[in-house]
Amino acid sequence: MTVAPEAPGARRATGRPGTTLPGPARGADPAGERRRALTQLHATDVYAMVGAATAALSITWLLFHWLLPFNGVVGFVVIAYVLFLLMYALLVSFDEDGPAIVDRIAAAIVRSMGLLLVVILAFVVCYALIQGRKALVHLNFFTQSMELAGPLQPLSVGGALHAAAGTLIMITIALLITVPAGLVCAVFLNEVPGAYARFVRTIVEAMTALPSVVAGLFIYATVILGLGLDQSGLAAGLALSVMMLPIIIRAADVVIRLVPGTLREASYAMGTSRWRTVWHVVLPTCRSGLTTAVILGTARGIGETSPVLLTAGFTNELNLNPFHDPMVSLPLVTFEFVKSPEPNMISRGFGTAALLMALVLMLFVAARILGGRGPGHLTRRQEHRRVLASRRDARRFAERSPAQAQAQAPVPVPAEAPAHDSAPHSTVRTENGSSS
Repeated sequence: MTVAPEAPGARRATGRPGTTLPGPARGADPAGERRRALTQLHATDVYAMVGAATAALSITWLLFHWLLPFNGVVGFVVIAYVLFLLMYALLVSFDEDGPAIVDRIAAAIVRSMGLLLVVILAFVVCYALIQGRKALVHLNFFTQSMELAGPLQPLSVGGALHAAAGTLIMITIALLITVPAGLVCAVFLNEVPGAYARFVRTIVEAMTALPSVVAGLFIYATVILGLGLDQSGLAAGLALSVMMLPIIIRAADVVIRLVPGTLREASYAMGTSRWRTVWHVVLPTCRSGLTTAVILGTARGIGETSPVLLTAGFTNELNLNPFHDPMVSLPLVTFEFVKSPEPNMISRGFGTAALLMALVLMLFVAARILGGRGPGHLTRRQEHRRVLASRRDARRFAERSPAQAQAQAPVPVPAEAPAHDSAPHSTVRTENGSSS
């Protein structure tokens, strides 16, 4: 065997034998360059970020108050942010090269945008809670409707119970329609490809941008005017389902498309039919993604006002019958309360908005608990059932083993009787072909 000569400065393994790699040892500085991991955060990065932020704020304050006739919070923030990026890039360039500078600037932009979204969300939530705190502290706000309360009534009278009940009833009707239909349609688009599937996918993509008022007018014209159904929670649920269905189908289609094809091939190789493969392999694998699709559809439908106003009307009374009489939802009540000039009604409006956010949060948590686990993750109850099934299988195998041992035991052969002279002789052919 010919051994290639080692390069000068080759790294030799010490201790146990291993592969010898040519070139300088790991950790050395080739050509005088210092290696730097882009994913690690060092003290110099923190110093550069703090220094850039301080310099940007100082220069912006100097421009606004001394050099230029600028004012306004928005302009101050925008100019300070642009100067921060420039200063940060300048400070990073003292220690890093081009790719590292681009990486640091991109990381700063992405993290700042994420922080901005979190701040905006926290501001919206806190503002609704602060403005509606006067109504939320009263227990009657959660247990009474506005049947006996007017605009001039104190906050100790009336509440948003009728709106919360109407929202839950409408969204339940919409989910009962859209979840089965949306998942079946998404499975059809992926498992039965063809010209018709492409046509359906095009229609679904076009319906995702459907205005909410168009969905309300469609149900109002077909169900209320055409079929003679009264304005009710059922009609509002149908209108919400028209809006939620394309969202759920589109999101579920993308999620199912991400399931590895090897899982399907393994199932087909075991002789499983297509629909058993979908039920036992595809849907459990993307269960978490399907839950996200349902949440997105629910978020689209639960905050709409125009379809509910067209199909369910408006009422201040509590109505739990979705087939008769008008019904109202939390977004519509929030709109009606906030546009009133009375301070108590405005407080009720912000309290209703806070109640809507709490309701959405509870639905989100419930959906995550029911279907948020990834493939292969079992609940404690499922693990307990799996352990019990394993124990039953072990007992069945143990009971079957003695019976199998007895069935496979060799049967004793009786001794041969002595040959008699009158018995016929058998002919035996030897290897050379002669008979004896």
